[in-house]
Amino acid sequence: MEQKTRILIVEDDMIIAANISVQLSNLGYEVMGIETRGEEAILHATTNCPDIILLDINLRGNINGIEAAKQIQKYKRIPIIYLTANSDEATFTKAKATRPHAFISKPFNSLNLQRTIALVEDQIRDKDLGSNVESDDLEVLLDRIFVRHNGKMVKLLLDDILYIEADRNYSNIVTSTGNYLVSTTLKAVENEMKNHMFLRVHRSYMVNISKLDVVADNHLEISRKVIPLSKSFKEHLLKHLHTI
Repeated sequence: MEQKTRILIVEDDMIIAANISVQLSNLGYEVMGIETRGEEAILHATTNCPDIILLDINLRGNINGIEAAKQIQKYKRIPIIYLTANSDEATFTKAKATRPHAFISKPFNSLNLQRTIALVEDQIRDKDLGSNVESDDLEVLLDRIFVRHNGKMVKLLLDDILYIEADRNYSNIVTSTGNYLVSTTLKAVENEMKNHMFLRVHRSYMVNISKLDVVADNHLEISRKVIPLSKSFKEHLLKHLHTI
């Protein structure tokens, strides 16, 4: 049975939000909840990780939709579809900077909603399957990589990377000094990083084997982080450990 796409609605007009919720349910989507304020949207999204967020740009309160998106993206890369009745160029430019997957202009009908979400689902699916898809968030060189962070490309030496963790269709690169989330699947990162020091040890983890502190039967440890070790990757890991 195919898993339903889980959608969080962030809309401060409860009549509109309830209408969207009914439409989504009728279309076969799972509505994870309705939030009316940016602060609650950030907490909900980073805690529960919906597949898609329908986010009103003009939320009332201290945090509008664009600011909420920025805060969410510091922790999770969740596809965002903006809902907006404001089409002025300044607002569009600010919203575009957060790299949303789509915009839906109000008022909209069920068909608009269905088609837009279907297109975003296709984008997510293509990124998940497309291990050969190039990403402008990641550039791999011989001894370093460049990742997009806070709007610019940042250099990370391969030797400084501890491990890389899958986060849905994104990858979280963990170093001793900080984390860097890139819009590239772990499979794509694995294909790009040919350095023999980086090995896949679990469907959700790739590690720098020179940084290993503990190797146990079913887990590893790097800087006190416990990382699961799958049986299917264990033999390959052990062979490499014997060569260093």
